[in-house]
Amino acid sequence: MPVSRSDCPPPGRAEQITTRIAYLVLGVGVSSWAALVPYAKARLGLDEAVLGMLLLCVGVGSLLSMPFTGLISGRFGCRKVILVSGFIFLAMLPLLASVESVWLMALCLFLFGASIGMMDVSLTIQAVFVEQAAGRAMMSGFHCLYSVGGICGAGGMALLLGFLAPHLAMLVICLFMIALLAAVWMGLLDAPLYYLNNAVWDLLSA
Repeated sequence: MPVSRSDCPPPGRAEQITTRIAYLVLGVGVSSWAALVPYAKARLGLDEAVLGMLLLCVGVGSLLSMPFTGLISGRFGCRKVILVSGFIFLAMLPLLASVESVWLMALCLFLFGASIGMMDVSLTIQAVFVEQAAGRAMMSGFHCLYSVGGICGAGGMALLLGFLAPHLAMLVICLFMIALLAAVWMGLLDAPLYYLNNAVWDLLSA
């Protein structure tokens, strides 16, 4: 039976919490990888020029994925897009901490960047709907949780690297992020966005 707009209740408290946690997870993941860049450089024997080109793959992946994410989120809903991109995001992190090939590292960084772009855009779309439903400014608070996640990810990785190998430390961080997402994933908006706000869907489809 097709989903109608009346079947989709407005986002509430659960969606607010989920949006905050999802931003936190994104910040943790990005910063935990940043803490491992020197280890990746040493493991692969890279000079600064090659390392810079590799890191550029993250930006390229993000730039290529972002333009399409709005349309995909509008068609399938934020939940599916965030979960799929989150799966890729979490799958790439242990690989970034362990691969031995420069070309494989480039591919992993590209997919990592693409997943960041998709997750970021879809999360922002969810945040807009949650903020509108709440009737008050919330976006700065959501983005604050991304920054908090960055501090937690970098600090947590620094502590773990004191007694664990990089790939094991990353595995611990990933398990932490999986646990957070598993606890709140039902708060991700499931219905296609045009059922929630036809005006935004028209804008995304333009």
